[in-house]
Formats: sequence, C-alpha cells, structure tokens
Amino acid sequence: MNKNNLGLLDIARKQIKNACEKLNSDPMVYEVLSTPNRVLEVSFLAKMDDGSLKRFTGYRSQHNDLCGPYKGGLRFHPAVCMDEVKALSTWMTFKCGVVGLPYGGSKGGITLDPRDYSKGELERISRAYAKAISPIVGEDLDISAPDVNTNGEIMVWMLDEHTKVTGKFAPGTYTGKPVEFYGSLARTEATGYGVSSMAIAAAKKMNIDLNNARIGI
Repeated sequence: MNKNNLGLLDIARKQIKNACEKLNSDPMVYEVLSTPNRVLEVSFLAKMDDGSLKRFTGYRSQHNDLCGPYKGGLRFHPAVCMDEVKALSTWMTFKCGVVGLPYGGSKGGITLDPRDYSKGELERISRAYAKAISPIVGEDLDISAPDVNTNGEIMVWMLDEHTKVTGKFAPGTYTGKPVEFYGSLARTEATGYGVSSMAIAAAKKMNIDLNNARIGI
C-alpha cells in the first residue's frame, strides 16, 4: 500500500458515518455503504520494447450497484493502490446518486508512471489490464472511463481487447472514446464545463462578483 494514500478509505467511511448520524439512519445503511461490494487486484505481464516481460499490478473496486451498473474512471499513476480505488469508488457512488444518475460507483487503475513507458508499451499494458478485468466489466456490469493519465485512445485499446476476450462488441463498456469510435460529443469538455457551471451558480448564490473574484485550484 502506498503510504501517501493511507487514510483515504478512512476519510470516506467517516463521511458516510457522519451523514448516517445526521440522518438518523438505520445502522445497516452504514454497513452497506462503508465497504465496496467487490475489489479485484490483478497481476499481469506486458512486453517491453526490448522484448522483456514486466509485471504490473492493477485494481478495480466496485462499491455499490443498488442504483444501477457500476461506473468509474481508470487511472495510471504511481500512487494507485487498493485503499485509493476503494475510497474513490465509494465517492463515485455518491457522485452518481446526488445527481440522480442510475449508476453505482467504481474505480480502477494501474500502479505505474506512464512517462516511463513508450506508446507501444502503454498499449500492451492497457490491453493486458483490460483482459485481466474483463470478467467483471461490461455495459450492464461496470463501465470504465478516462481518469488521471488515461485518455480516449487508451479506452479504445481496452475496448478492443475486451471485445477480443469476450467475443462481444459492447462499446458502452468503456466511455470517453473519440466520437468517431462510438464516443460522445463534448465528452472531453464536459468535466471542465461542469466545474465552471457550478462555480458560476455558487458565486451567484453567495453574491460574489466573478469579475473581481480570485480563485484557488
């Protein structure tokens, strides 16, 4: 476990506990929401450009699917670990729920720094990971999306590998793909647009003049 991520899951659980106490919920609500339904850790090999094989570790955490299929991003980062994906999948459940989307939360990733690998190596790593998690993902099961250090091209690689492994073309299994490959219009811009829209709405509610405001990111 990466020491930098110690406590993330504890933070998520404390948030759930506080909310349950404020709502005076049945204790079982906390028990249901405090732990992911399933967490998969995979270890797989990928070929490097020099012909050698290197082993990688990846994860997929599926927090809760009471409202619908799991949904959440995939990230490539040295800090990816079990507790991080558990916490992020937990928060994803509530992100979907608070806006009424019929999905549950999931999250996944591979522990690596993509700057250390060529494009060809990253494709082989991506495909190996997609093959490893293929039994538990799908349009009606768990839908992945780009996240930190991943993009539409990586999603296409993963979808192609998933199709090879399962024998079924299900483009909705991986979102964030280019429009010409079953992607959605404005997908790339959507996150930033949402942030700006919320900032404008919040400023209006708090009577803040954005023309004279300073921000911190």
